[in-house]
Amino acid sequence: MTTTWVPVPDGSPFPIQNLPYGVFTPKSGGAPRVGVAIGEQVLDLAAALGDDVFARGSLNAFMAQGRTRWQRVRAETTRLLADEAHRAAVEPHLYAQADVTLGMPFEPGDYVDFYASEHHASNIGRMFRPDGDPLTPQWKHLPIGYHGRAGTLVPSGTPVVRPRGQQRPAEAGGLPGFGPSTRLDIEAEVGFVVGTPSELGRPVSADDFREHVFGVTLVNDWSARDIQNWEYVPLGPFLGKSFATSVSPWVVPLDALEAARVAPPAREHEPRPYLAEKEDWGLDLTLEVRLNGHLVATPPFATMYWTPAQMLAHMTVNGASLRTGDFYASGTVSGPEADQRGSFMELSWGGAEPFALPDGTKRTFLEDGDEVTITATAPGADGVTIGFGAVTGRVLPAVDA
Repeated sequence: MTTTWVPVPDGSPFPIQNLPYGVFTPKSGGAPRVGVAIGEQVLDLAAALGDDVFARGSLNAFMAQGRTRWQRVRAETTRLLADEAHRAAVEPHLYAQADVTLGMPFEPGDYVDFYASEHHASNIGRMFRPDGDPLTPQWKHLPIGYHGRAGTLVPSGTPVVRPRGQQRPAEAGGLPGFGPSTRLDIEAEVGFVVGTPSELGRPVSADDFREHVFGVTLVNDWSARDIQNWEYVPLGPFLGKSFATSVSPWVVPLDALEAARVAPPAREHEPRPYLAEKEDWGLDLTLEVRLNGHLVATPPFATMYWTPAQMLAHMTVNGASLRTGDFYASGTVSGPEADQRGSFMELSWGGAEPFALPDGTKRTFLEDGDEVTITATAPGADGVTIGFGAVTGRVLPAVDA
């Protein structure tokens, strides 16, 4: 079992088997730079490794160097933190996490959001189509997704201003309403950061997933359900989604998640050849959603029908290219149980069934001042638990136009 000379509290989400990457700025001053989390500290990689690729406010330059380089840096960082002989040279480059500010870990390129949970899609389908099939005809044949607005990907902790927009008319033939969303929601998701690009016109195989995807984050895809409901036919989500999507500050490398890999759920249809996987890339992640500190849901990522490797293959099968910093998210993670639903839309069944909080209050959708925090854990090497850090956002009142 690999151990470290750095003090790591029991149950820490950041053991040496994790070493997630982030961008930090010391509160004492200085420029943003790349580091890895270890216990309650952050290691300054530019100083520890003597490499200027880490003396930047983004992971992009490092991610563009490719998987062989990612593996070498991970191995060298592990060696420095595991061997007591390096302590004197490395310890001065550790910062307490309490003494740094974390930012967006990468510069986003394109952003795609998927709809890969059968439980979530079925719940939404039952609400919207109570007399029909909850899943649309193509759902089990391809990972459904849409292009989002990369410019509104924001780091954890960024306040979320309640969006304004048009809403469905109160009666048939009437004029649409307009104003602040009254059905502001969250979506607990998992995100994937692209490191190495691909050539335009050449699809990326599901088997090349680990060659292109650098690591994994947590996502809260804030959603204005009333705006979305009025706009989404026929072209899908637009203003109901594009006002903010929060991303956690740490990117967990794929190599830290080998012990978390599982087979996806059984398939009703044999996937098309381009969606076939030689390796299973289901992930045994357990998410936790908290509203104002209260645990309200524990969505399991292992139940996702489509894997991140299949999402990547589908996203590029038409020849679309990848760029360093491209980002895609899984869509809402929901499980089969009522307390495993990753959105308030599901937890309150469209607002018809308010859910109770431990303080006696009830919720359907978000109120101004509410704070949502999403965390996740996964099994790691040597029996440890891998954590992802938290993605948090507080709702602010709408701003007048």
